[in-house]
Amino acid sequence: MRFGHKFYPLKTLFGRKVKRDDVRATTLAISSLFNLWGEVMKNMKNTKKLLVAVLGILTVMIGVRAGAAVVMTDAELKSITEQRLLGDRTGACFAVAVIDKTVARTVVCADPKNLSRISSNGAFEIGSVSKTMTAALLADLILQGKASLDDPIGKYLPSDVVVPSFEGKPILIRHLVTHTSGLPIVPDFEAAFDANNPYASVDEASLLKTLSKATLKRAPGSEFEYSNYAMMLLTSMIATRAGTDFETLLQTRLFAPIGMKNSYVNLKPKTVDALQGHTPNGKITAAWTFKTNVSGVGGVRSTLDDMVRYVQAQLGATTSAVSPALKLTQQIVKTEANQTRAMNWMLGPLDSHFVHAHEGSTFGFSAFAAFDLETKRGVVILSDTALTSMGGLSTLGNHLVDARLPLGKPRTLKVADAALLDALVGQYDAVPGMQLTLSHDGNRLFTEATGQEKFEMGYDSEGDFFPLTFDALLKVKKRADGGYSLLMMQGGGTIPLKKVEPETATNRAMEKMTEPQLQAYSGTYNLTPGFDLKVFVQGDKLMVQATGQGAFEIEARGKDRFAADAYGIEIQFERGAEAGVTVKSLALLQGGKTMRGDRK
Repeated sequence: MRFGHKFYPLKTLFGRKVKRDDVRATTLAISSLFNLWGEVMKNMKNTKKLLVAVLGILTVMIGVRAGAAVVMTDAELKSITEQRLLGDRTGACFAVAVIDKTVARTVVCADPKNLSRISSNGAFEIGSVSKTMTAALLADLILQGKASLDDPIGKYLPSDVVVPSFEGKPILIRHLVTHTSGLPIVPDFEAAFDANNPYASVDEASLLKTLSKATLKRAPGSEFEYSNYAMMLLTSMIATRAGTDFETLLQTRLFAPIGMKNSYVNLKPKTVDALQGHTPNGKITAAWTFKTNVSGVGGVRSTLDDMVRYVQAQLGATTSAVSPALKLTQQIVKTEANQTRAMNWMLGPLDSHFVHAHEGSTFGFSAFAAFDLETKRGVVILSDTALTSMGGLSTLGNHLVDARLPLGKPRTLKVADAALLDALVGQYDAVPGMQLTLSHDGNRLFTEATGQEKFEMGYDSEGDFFPLTFDALLKVKKRADGGYSLLMMQGGGTIPLKKVEPETATNRAMEKMTEPQLQAYSGTYNLTPGFDLKVFVQGDKLMVQATGQGAFEIEARGKDRFAADAYGIEIQFERGAEAGVTVKSLALLQGGKTMRGDRK
């Protein structure tokens, strides 16, 4: 389950500075591995839909019947958190709370010697969880009659600003809070960009400049695509509409009513400690800062106790002047895409209802907040370490929401098998103009991009390789045909690596599949009650879309077999016995599990 992700503009490659023009010329190269990410997202078609895999948010819960949440003690919570974290190679520390009728709290570090890193009044960067707070302020304006989800965004902007539309269809506020606006994923970063603090130079003027250059490739509301830019623009619009700056609005309309006295953007209370962030190899990293009126994208810092108050307010355990606005943000917002999302809350199906959740991260922190309105349970996890490339905090968070979900376990250092290293050696296409070469010396794997220096990779118990000197992940998955799919991951971004193989008759045949051949697979396949997989042809590509999720391409791998390497997904279409012509069903393989669905 992955909720909020950052996309970072590439400025360094293999630790070296890169000229801006050179970066653009190589499609901003392999930022998923070699430091910063973001511009790639604007230029790479195959990495557009990275946030939601086909099984989607919390869909592992589908078909499971809910049990009543059992009130948890501090000791029980500590024990569970230790099972997930003790000995983890990242060295991370977690501050965790489970909210039921009472509140259980604990702080656990992978290495107990690091416990001093976390203080009771320590404020964490909560990243994209901030977006849910932005939604609350928008809902507050709606209830005051000062805004509407059906307002075109141009109504909130200066009259001389040109706002893009698609075939006469405008971008509405509802499209911003459901990430279906079609606006750029990140703003246009200027020359003042800081590789360690990527959003620091973005202001309202640069947002409008980005908007003036933007073009829409599809109708607003028709497709999910996570946009930090859209949320920065919404932050500015909310502040303008309210007639005050965004931090003042947060403090007066949200934090004060709930009692969040130790949360802030730029105006740190004297009683609060700004905690130090870390990369997952234990290195200290710089804090993130934001201009106040664009900070609703991910600029809030908060303590564990304040986030507990926030989730209690979402659950209705406490009431205040902002309670009606919080309730409004929890409701499903309809869009043309018919996707199940609330106002900046992701909705994960659990039995016959939904869990509200959002995950966030920066270069040095991770955060998770979720609540189940039916069982009245909430969960908060804050970490002083960036864990996005390894899936964030979701396994522990999901398990604490519902104990039937797997807890996960610590990642420990391992030695890679020689046969695996031999199989991985070779050249891989990463992005246009950039290849990645994998080699090994004994049991050590090395990676080297075109024209850059070589980096050694470590290996862990999850079967993933990782650079020893910076934050990224090389995820290796064995395919059904015995080969391997490789994904480079960093900061929420994913780049599938395609091994450069000699041309074969099979490869040529796959490239020549005609539209009628692809149409043979089109249809809707039911995987579980209420959860379908829609397969359709778009141009010369075969696309897949799960219920409530975004569409993505699957590529031919053999007879009736397709794959989406970015999600580690394989699909085998199954034909009927009569002449073996008609596709009757499919088998979806992901994460070692198989789901089957009949064609409707």
